[in-house]
Amino acid sequence: MMQIYKIDANTVQVICCPPEDVNRGDYLLIEDVNSERSLIIQVINSGYVNVPGILEDILRSSSTEKLEGVDLDPLEVKSFVNIIKDAELFTCKIRGALNKGKLSNNVSWIPPRSTSRLRKLPDVDLIKLLENEPQKGLDIGTLKGGGQISININSIDGKLNIITGKKGTGKSHLSKLLLIQLVSRGGICIVFDVNGEYINLGYTKNEGKTSLYDRFIPLTPGNDFKVTPQYAGLGVFLRVMENVLGLPATSAWEFRRIWKELKKQDALTLNNLNSAIRAVSNNYIQDALLRRFESLINTKFFTDDWSVATVLEAEMDKMDKGGALIINLQNINSKFRQIVVEFLLSKLSQLLENWGLKAVFLFAEEAHLYLRETYWNDVVTRMRHLGMFTTFITNQPDSIHKSVYRQADNIFLFNFTNEHDLEIVSRAAMIDVETVNIIARQLPPHHCLMLGKVLNNFPLIVRINSLKEKTMGETRLFFSDLKIKKS
Repeated sequence: MMQIYKIDANTVQVICCPPEDVNRGDYLLIEDVNSERSLIIQVINSGYVNVPGILEDILRSSSTEKLEGVDLDPLEVKSFVNIIKDAELFTCKIRGALNKGKLSNNVSWIPPRSTSRLRKLPDVDLIKLLENEPQKGLDIGTLKGGGQISININSIDGKLNIITGKKGTGKSHLSKLLLIQLVSRGGICIVFDVNGEYINLGYTKNEGKTSLYDRFIPLTPGNDFKVTPQYAGLGVFLRVMENVLGLPATSAWEFRRIWKELKKQDALTLNNLNSAIRAVSNNYIQDALLRRFESLINTKFFTDDWSVATVLEAEMDKMDKGGALIINLQNINSKFRQIVVEFLLSKLSQLLENWGLKAVFLFAEEAHLYLRETYWNDVVTRMRHLGMFTTFITNQPDSIHKSVYRQADNIFLFNFTNEHDLEIVSRAAMIDVETVNIIARQLPPHHCLMLGKVLNNFPLIVRINSLKEKTMGETRLFFSDLKIKKS
């Protein structure tokens, strides 16, 4: 039986005696029998009730447990005392309310102690409260009781998401699950694939092709992903040289002059740019331009050959039923990686601004490796309004700027034990610090705490579904397939 012990602001303490099958993360319903109102609360911590005399009784029983033939319970109250000993105290947070069976945000009232009934909220009832428009749902995982949970696609569309947790807890697995379902629903996506984990999503684990095989298009920069300077445009090309390669302002002005002059002559090629730079009279400006220009040429990412060049609009035209460009950033150095990311962010921003694209979902895997602070304003604010909806995936939450957490719509939080990491995540306005600190520490692998609009702002612990696709990304082990011989 559960009863209200104390309510303080958003915190409710509940006494459970005798103990019931209630764990951290579970939801309880406080029903007022005299009205049609109920409070929905979530258990975030549990412990024993501190009853006066319990310590004395424990010490007494410990000191006499070896005595034989002595009746230590003449009044036959031992069973009753044992029940009191096991009484549990749940610390809970108010998450919402029900008014005549409908979900409500009015949690200003206090349920009476004497006439309130408490019960665990079953999975089926909780899912009915959280889900709407099932036809728009993305299947994500299961609750502890086995209930299937899905999230409304509208809670991802147009939103900023963060997937974070320790290595090996299932972050990339969840991002692939979201990506596959968005593609299957007609979404156009771009993935920054740092570790080569996404390039085989069109295959099953048995090397067969999935039904979405043709919708995943892997592109490797410098190999089958090259662009011409004309397609990049002056703004994008110059932004790469300034933001990634640190081109000084005076040199940038000279480069702009060279570019415009060559374009006017219809002679804008890499060779002509190289010759024009070498003809600059100022040695300092010439040297600054030449070193950076040669760095770009050495990546083999830029070309004058239109027959091998990539046009993003043409690639995305192939995705009329949904698809994903997988930008393979594996095995390229950090500077080249930043060049590619800078180009894509700048070019996509340009296309969205000119309505060359309607909208796009961007998955930034291992975001801490290439996203610099100069990107935040564009990625999080301006590009978001233009139609770029980003999901950051990282195991280093402190690498994400604090303004991102404040603007995040959804956070998928996997296991963290480091206090500094938990403190960073708790900056999100959607959740209290106590919930993050307690629940995130105890999440098993492939379980995440979902926060935000995905589940109507109800924090929920979900076990992520498995995938039939060839996901890769598993940690390579030396002894995984070897038999250890005894010496």
